[in-house]
Amino acid sequence: MPGAGTDKTKNWIVAPGPVIVLVEPQLGENIGAAARAMANFGLSRLRLVKPVQGWPNPKAAMMAAGADRVLDAVTLHDSVEDAIADCAFVAAATARGHYQAKPVAGPDEAAGMLAPRVANGETVAILFGRERNGLENHEVGLADLIVTLPVNPAFASLNLAQAVVIVAYEWFKLTGSGLPFAEEERSPPARKEQLLSFFETLEAELERIEYFRPAEKRGTMVVNMRNIFNRMAPTQQDIRTLHGVIMAIAEGRKGPARGGVLDGTQAEMLRALLAQDKVGRTPDLPRTTHGPMRGLARLLRRNPTDAERLLWTRMTNDKRFAAAGFKRQTPVGRHVADFVSFPLRIVIDLVPADEGADAAKARAARRVWLAERDYRVIDVKAADVERDVAGVLDRIVQEAGV
Repeated sequence: MPGAGTDKTKNWIVAPGPVIVLVEPQLGENIGAAARAMANFGLSRLRLVKPVQGWPNPKAAMMAAGADRVLDAVTLHDSVEDAIADCAFVAAATARGHYQAKPVAGPDEAAGMLAPRVANGETVAILFGRERNGLENHEVGLADLIVTLPVNPAFASLNLAQAVVIVAYEWFKLTGSGLPFAEEERSPPARKEQLLSFFETLEAELERIEYFRPAEKRGTMVVNMRNIFNRMAPTQQDIRTLHGVIMAIAEGRKGPARGGVLDGTQAEMLRALLAQDKVGRTPDLPRTTHGPMRGLARLLRRNPTDAERLLWTRMTNDKRFAAAGFKRQTPVGRHVADFVSFPLRIVIDLVPADEGADAAKARAARRVWLAERDYRVIDVKAADVERDVAGVLDRIVQEAGV
């Protein structure tokens, strides 16, 4: 399983590269960290000249973080001369000039100088000195090139492994295969006909909720809104997603066929039919299995009246109702209650101001049906909610005992 950038399912890069020579490294941790840096950037040949803590070193294995292939191939040498004996070209990494007449290059330029030699099959090496004082003059004298980094002259000494990682990075940047991954291929750009279709849908839904106000500014608002999306340079998939978002907001999570949003007239007509008991006449089934009534309840929940919305908002924000367990537009047997608390067996019935005789008769019959099943019904006039919702809440608290 790939970890944080380490994927053992992928092939290890095996390519010619320079030999890294660490001269008398003092800490096993630095050897391990240098090996890790080498593995990061495709280098595998590491030579150690008289490591102070000896070899092998368990701390090096710990810091290598899985670069065991580099550590397993380490060779030990008694001197720098021995370590570079088979090399045709040697670069010395140092932060000091050593006053020697040798060409000096940064790590990127040095990589460019070493690459042709490696490609020709030559063995080349890069020397790194001790953590405390780097390479000595006679060791630099063995090199053909000095490699140094553009650093703060007042604080030029890098950690050994840090120096290795910079040089190794520049080598791999020049000779490697580039970035390990690229931006995923995007969907093709959206065509104008697709954009125009989206705009028509969006503007129609905004028109429905009277967003474009004042009317005389509608043209400017539409142009500004279209420019927002045009500046995004959306893809075809972007527009399909945005289109779906708009329709989900407009029609509800499951779409119009599964109970979407009604306009005001449709919602009032449905509520009037329910109040007159003209729809939903089904046998007394358990509440949990009453599918048709649950569908009506979902539809009504999406289309609250102003009084219902106001009362529900105030109830849900009133701590006195926190433990009462009230639900809105929920089936109770064959009826859909405006508000019901099953723990308290209380139903709150909102009475519209213009309730007709048939609706009042159906409401009375529903009240009897609920009372027979030990539900207390509290009638609340919609007009009272709109006029004094705080007083209505106080009355409900008193009558319900919450």
